[in-house]
Amino acid sequence: MMRSTLSIVFACLWTLALPVTATAARATDSYAVQRAAMVSTIEADVAQTSLYLDKQALDPRVMAAMGKVARHALVPEDQRDNAYRNRPLPIGYGQTISQPYLVAVMTDLLKPKPGDRVLEVGTGSGYQAAILAELVARVFTIEVIAPLGERARTALQALGYNNIEVQVADGYYGWPEQAPFDAIVVTAAASHVPPPLLKQLKPGGRMVIPVGSSFMVQQLLLVEKAADGEISTRQILPVRFVPLTGDHD
Repeated sequence: MMRSTLSIVFACLWTLALPVTATAARATDSYAVQRAAMVSTIEADVAQTSLYLDKQALDPRVMAAMGKVARHALVPEDQRDNAYRNRPLPIGYGQTISQPYLVAVMTDLLKPKPGDRVLEVGTGSGYQAAILAELVARVFTIEVIAPLGERARTALQALGYNNIEVQVADGYYGWPEQAPFDAIVVTAAASHVPPPLLKQLKPGGRMVIPVGSSFMVQQLLLVEKAADGEISTRQILPVRFVPLTGDHD
């Protein structure tokens, strides 16, 4: 379940391989200036948090995707005027669409490649899935709140993303029928890294997940699985996400 209300504590700052269809591209034209401004803001925030990220700029492919995806088409109609502000927005059911800066950072940490198969836990609005779909071969995304999952599926199909599959289920357990995955991104805070997700991550793969106590500052972790299956983790950023929900313990 996605939806960060991101809080990055830094110097007092709280902060498809497939193309979209021509119809979707036309639909985003009127928002091009706003998207460009959003990208510039993300670039500035990356520079300000470079000590955390250990880099001054994100992958140009990731930033190109951020400048292309129709975020306004993935938020409720009453939030469209705010769609390209660099902040989370409410999407209903007590959830939010993540701040664009954080979507960009998490995507960059995955190091997505054109042939990758990626699992997202927490579909939410579908925005993170759409960004990934611009960069990889296939995206498998899981949402535990059925109305959000169905709404995201409809919106993503309308935008022409035919390399995204949406499932309504408890994402803690991953999607074993489609495993293994080259990368996994979790967009809600867990108390620990779910073992089923580790099992479904390919050797050489990467997972990005916020870990920590519910409704408190957590740590965004980069989890890497070596070729021999050994797991290593690295803390990236202090963040704040809503908890990963479902029937798991």
